[in-house]
Amino acid sequence: MNVNLQKYTNLKICVAVSGGRDSMALLHYLNAHAAEYNITLTALNCDHGMRGETSARDSAFVAGYCEKAGIPLSSFVAGKKPTSENDARSWRFGCYLKESQNCDCVATAHHLNDNAETVLFNLARGTALAGMEGITDEDFSALAGRPFKLIRPFIACTRTEIDEYIEANSIPYVDDETNFKADYTRNKIRHNVLPALDEAVPGAARAIYRFSRLAAEDEEYLRRKADKLILRREPYGCYILFCGEKVIFRRAAAKIVAAYYGRKDYTSEQLEHLFELQFAENGKKFEFLGLYAFHEDGRVCITDKEVFSAAADGRPYADFLNLMTNKYCGQIAHICRYGDGEDHLDALRKGMPQVPFKALRFDGGKVPASSAVRFMRAGDKFTKFGGGTKNLGDWFTDKKIPVRLRGSIPLLADGNDILIVFGVEISEKVKVDKDTKDDMCAIAADYGKI
Repeated sequence: MNVNLQKYTNLKICVAVSGGRDSMALLHYLNAHAAEYNITLTALNCDHGMRGETSARDSAFVAGYCEKAGIPLSSFVAGKKPTSENDARSWRFGCYLKESQNCDCVATAHHLNDNAETVLFNLARGTALAGMEGITDEDFSALAGRPFKLIRPFIACTRTEIDEYIEANSIPYVDDETNFKADYTRNKIRHNVLPALDEAVPGAARAIYRFSRLAAEDEEYLRRKADKLILRREPYGCYILFCGEKVIFRRAAAKIVAAYYGRKDYTSEQLEHLFELQFAENGKKFEFLGLYAFHEDGRVCITDKEVFSAAADGRPYADFLNLMTNKYCGQIAHICRYGDGEDHLDALRKGMPQVPFKALRFDGGKVPASSAVRFMRAGDKFTKFGGGTKNLGDWFTDKKIPVRLRGSIPLLADGNDILIVFGVEISEKVKVDKDTKDDMCAIAADYGKI
């Protein structure tokens, strides 16, 4: 058996055991070598109930074996039977996550032939290079934001080698009848395609494994290159820096769409649209899967449609006191409140015990009682610091502030007279001067650049 246990020395390993041939062989193998490598061994069994009485039978078999072998076992039974294989897998991984709190890693019995089946299945579906990675010897799976380590000690072993080990050691097991049904796509590859391929090209499964490892190395390199293109500016979107290499750009876009926004059903055509957006005119947008993508100053920005719509309509995306940030306005402190007239002004005049670093400072005594905090409206004017009055939209253009963000930047306004553009600039009308009294106020708003 081609198994490298050296790297698992001194670890606490929990084996996922279904009672089938492969998992029973793995449990037996690790138990037989546990003392040699100082491995602390436990087992877990997941009964999702999808196969009725046979599921319960298999779980009872595993429990009996572990009791005789002296292997601690954790058993999980689904409260509600999963309705699909994907649901069953998600539930099973939830069990792995729970048990991973008591061990260093969870071991599954995937082997060389499983990897070959996965690669062939993905290839037949027209996968990209990532689908050629197959099944790795170990990785981290994340569930609910919490990663846990999975190991696959048998991944370099063939099904034949495992069968021989089972026979040589008289290892008991139970058969899963679904493994022999020809109407399962994976079973057709397992029982028909792969044996025929191995007959035509002896050692095909092992050759496919070598190929998948090379593909994984190439894919990892491309992912690292793609990651360097991504700038996250939550919650208003993620930017992709310009990249003429489609193979790199496509991976960056796919990561944003799937990992950041959870849209895993994207298509290659949509990724192509995003790539071409780089070469479109500034402001050009593309809507897909509830997302908006824009060309902005040589970059592509991808954002949630609701966030874009809120900014475009000039309405707040979130409650003002928990205002979502962008690159112009990082945070508005507790001195800001909704309201009009004297109550609002009194809140502003209270100031803060300490003036924050990089804060915009203004003279609260110069703020009219009718002022209020709001968002951009038609007809707004701004007297910039240092003098000179402009239409607010024109002033935003001078400042190179994107149209999509203008409606989400909070303003202190007296009618259409803008006194403060939070995070950017104060009006000449409220500047601090030698006559400013103790009621000077400070607005905490970061204005760092990307």
